[in-house]
Amino acid sequence: MNTEQIEAILQRAPYRGQLLINGRWADAADGQQMERRSPAHDTLVAVYAKAGRVDAECAIAAARQAFDHGPWPRMKGAERAAILRRMAEGILARKEELALLETLENGKPLTQSRAEIEGAADLWHYAATLARNLHGDSYNTLGEGTLGVVLRDPIGVVSIITPWNFPFLIVSQKLPFALAAGCTTVVKPAEVTSGTTVMLGEILLAAGVPEGVVNILVGQGSVVGEVLVSHPDVDMLSFTGSTGVGKAAVAKSAQTLKKVSMELGGKNPQLVFPDCDWEAALDAAVFGVYFNAGQCCNSGSRILVHEDIAEDFVAQILERSKIVPVGDPLDPVVKVGAITTDKQLDTILSHVKAARDEGAEVRLGGSRIARRGMYVEPTVVTGVTPGMAIAREEVFGPVLSVLTFKTLDEAIALANGTLYGLSAAVWSRDFSTCLTAARRIKAGTVWVNTFLEGHAELPFGGYHESGIGRELGRLATEDYTETKTLHMHLGPRTDWWLPR
Repeated sequence: MNTEQIEAILQRAPYRGQLLINGRWADAADGQQMERRSPAHDTLVAVYAKAGRVDAECAIAAARQAFDHGPWPRMKGAERAAILRRMAEGILARKEELALLETLENGKPLTQSRAEIEGAADLWHYAATLARNLHGDSYNTLGEGTLGVVLRDPIGVVSIITPWNFPFLIVSQKLPFALAAGCTTVVKPAEVTSGTTVMLGEILLAAGVPEGVVNILVGQGSVVGEVLVSHPDVDMLSFTGSTGVGKAAVAKSAQTLKKVSMELGGKNPQLVFPDCDWEAALDAAVFGVYFNAGQCCNSGSRILVHEDIAEDFVAQILERSKIVPVGDPLDPVVKVGAITTDKQLDTILSHVKAARDEGAEVRLGGSRIARRGMYVEPTVVTGVTPGMAIAREEVFGPVLSVLTFKTLDEAIALANGTLYGLSAAVWSRDFSTCLTAARRIKAGTVWVNTFLEGHAELPFGGYHESGIGRELGRLATEDYTETKTLHMHLGPRTDWWLPR
């Protein structure tokens, strides 16, 4: 894409989105709107109806009605699966449109946005298979006069709240699995990256999803999110975001004892041993921290490297970091785009400053790039010790912290030395080293000699303050169900009240 083509895109009319409530597009009840400007170009890219409390309550009422009286929970699994497959095909048919809007709103490279849309479509296809395979159990071993059947019923109305870093992928980690189970939903994307979720609503209607089954609200978390988290007609909350906001959401949802699924933050280590595949580990270290500009809960923001190779390994990271292409996300050669929000930009820079103040050495980067848009230099921080904030807290930016270790036990202790437990990686040619570390690291995913790979079949989630529950995998739809026991008696009952 050349300069003229980029400018033509930036000059086009902004995308305009409404609220999807009960199968119909509508403006906000109070007429309010909100705008989104590109973090990479500072141009207006979208205008949305801005939902308020009244809209949120209407959306929940629509989802409640659709669940209690509509056809969706009562359809055959095969019927729901057919609609989910049409969804996947509809997503792929609009891949370029979705990817472009995601890049304009989020700031990530267009090449990455395309891959994200393709990966999301695969999740819809996978969820379609689960719609036909969700089942309970039966027990005919309880005695001649007893038969036990365990059913899995859809849990009901699900509030889905998604973040701004992977807006289309993350809604696709939740929504198709809730739908496969027979639930109805109200979806609130992050207000700064709402476009692709609104477009998803268009695809849903075209695929034949009945009215009220999926409702989409663009609005502020402090208003719309508050209703979705606390409303008594919502049966479950599925949330992805920061640990701090997640804790607050769990506390508020507890007033109505909702089921919760939380995918939260991470401070993910890559453990690098002297016998590693050198080039592969280096590539993973650089990719792991700069992918999506480090705005990733799975970001490999900590490198734990054996002291025998630390100096050479860091030197090679620095050389590669200097030439990682940073810039306009519409440029196909760019690997690191813009920071998505001004608040996050300030957070990243404050973490780097705090690291300096605590005695760490910023070996590369650490500053905002002077150009149109919000960009941060690829940053490498060494001399980090376990007690420093930058070793323990989620930065959510292109900032790599380097710590060293002497022994396997010390490496594992460092890996487990945060409040998080989302993911980790181990780099060694020794099978015993890899397996020992993988089993002892407290994280939901441990990659061995690779990093940041994902598949629909494999569960995703974290230990400790990285979340509650798991997404994806063959049990994903079960998270959106309640179990019901049918205890059936055959033949006459004993007259208990009679004296014996």
